[in-house]
Amino acid sequence: MPITPTHAQTAAASSAPPADDAAEPIMLELVDEEGRTIGVQEKLAAHQAPGQLHRAFSVFLFDEQGRLLLQRRALGKYHSPGVWSNTCCGHPYPGESPFAAAARRTHEELGVGPSLLAEAGTVRYNHPDPASGLVEQEYNHLFVGLVRGAPQPDPEEIEEIAFVTAQELAARHAEDVFSAWFMTVLDAARPAVRELTGGAAGW
Repeated sequence: MPITPTHAQTAAASSAPPADDAAEPIMLELVDEEGRTIGVQEKLAAHQAPGQLHRAFSVFLFDEQGRLLLQRRALGKYHSPGVWSNTCCGHPYPGESPFAAAARRTHEELGVGPSLLAEAGTVRYNHPDPASGLVEQEYNHLFVGLVRGAPQPDPEEIEEIAFVTAQELAARHAEDVFSAWFMTVLDAARPAVRELTGGAAGW
């Protein structure tokens, strides 16, 4: 079911670790091929080759004109710095629902909460990052929604943002560097994207 910003923020607050734990290693949920939790592992270790299958999420937010909000990842990030990708992506804390994690992280990175967020299925992939040698072995929960506020990106996470039409994305994707996982998650989310934006938007 859809989740509103109020519900999302409440769920995120109840799931996030306490501030005192900020210096603790970031742990991810390891999962089996069916998406069932089988353990936890530190974030960087889970991404080192050959990679451990873990839970993740990807968010695609659109404005009222049906344009997709892209972000270019900050240059200081250790994984895939400076590349374009979808609105937001990340990993739930162990025990946190993907829904709550997606809403929480979108707000943390972009300074706005989605006005509507809906599940768009899951996709499993294995994408090595040629630049860093890290591997994305992910069971990814997909979400689509709308954004009506003005984003205020966190510069430690995001270098820049852009709203693009489907045609503009095709041109940009041919010229710029995108994350290894971008087209996989976008293609998997397309049915939900089309339902959200309508046929005229061209997705």
